[in-house]
Amino acid sequence: QVQVVESGGGLVQAGGSLRLSCAASGRTFSNAAMGWFRQAPGKEREFVAAIRMSSSITYYADSVKGRFTISRDNAKNTVYLQMNSLKSEDTAVYYCAADFTRTINLWSPRAYDYWGQGTQVTVSS
Repeated sequence: QVQVVESGGGLVQAGGSLRLSCAASGRTFSNAAMGWFRQAPGKEREFVAAIRMSSSITYYADSVKGRFTISRDNAKNTVYLQMNSLKSEDTAVYYCAADFTRTINLWSPRAYDYWGQGTQVTVSS
């Protein structure tokens, strides 16, 4: 049974920073591509960032490129999302997801096998 658990969300002022963490257990973490998605009220879940098994390959949504950084520590079975220069439009529930099937299209929610429960990020203007 794979478990994915996010942490690190909270309330921050615009321009501030937060770091989200996501711990995965139950399967070999280094075999998983990991992704972050977010969902604001009344909107569809959208891709934020992803990282392949090889930490050198990362992907970002245009809306967060240059402000967010995804990274992973396979020794700790954890993936991180460092969020800087936060904007009010970044307010959403952030979800972490794991893909063990080596899907090419990591920016689609359908690529992922396991999801966390989400962590709320609120950016006040």
